[in-house]
Amino acid sequence: MIKAAEHFCTITKHKMLVMKECFQVGLYLQGLLHDLSKYTWTEFRVGCRFYQGTQSPNNAERKAKGYSSAWLHHKGRNRHHYEYWVDYGTDGKKCLIGMKMPVRYVVEMFLDRIAACKVYKGHAYQDSDPLDYFQKGGTDDYVMHEDTKRLLTRLLVMLAENGEEKTFRYIREKVLKKRKNRWIRKR
Repeated sequence: MIKAAEHFCTITKHKMLVMKECFQVGLYLQGLLHDLSKYTWTEFRVGCRFYQGTQSPNNAERKAKGYSSAWLHHKGRNRHHYEYWVDYGTDGKKCLIGMKMPVRYVVEMFLDRIAACKVYKGHAYQDSDPLDYFQKGGTDDYVMHEDTKRLLTRLLVMLAENGEEKTFRYIREKVLKKRKNRWIRKR
C-alpha cells in the first residue's frame, strides 16, 4: 500500500511539473492531458509493484520480465514519445523507421524529459541532466526521425547552456510561433 501511495505521488508530481512547463510555453491542452494513461490500471499496477523512487518502475519490470507491459501500453497512447511514431518505411523495406513528429509533441517530449530528471534527481537536478540522459542512450540507436532528433537535441543543448527561462522563451517565440503562423491567411 505504501508503494502505491509513493508511486501515485511520484507520477502526480511529474504530471504537475510537465503541466506547469507546458503552460509556460503555451501548450495548455497538452499540459492538462499529459500522461493520463499512467493512472490506468494497466500502468498504475506495474508502477505500484516495481516502485523504487529512483528510476521508472518500467525499468525494474523490464529487468524482471524482459519487457515492460506498462511501457508498451504507455508509448502506444502518448504522442509525446518518439516510440509512438515508429512505423515501417514506405520504401518497400521492412525496417522500422521514425516518422517525423509534430513540433508540439517534440516540445512536450522535451518538457517530459526535464520533469523526469527533476523528479528523480530532486535537489541535485541540473539543466544539463536531460541532455546527459539523452546522450547516455546513444543517440544513433534511437529509432527517431532526423528532424525530430535535431530539434530535440537543439532544445536539450540550449537548456544545458542557457537554462530554462531562455529555452522556454525560444520555444514560445520561435519554435511554436512557426507552427501557429502557418494557419494565418495571407491577404
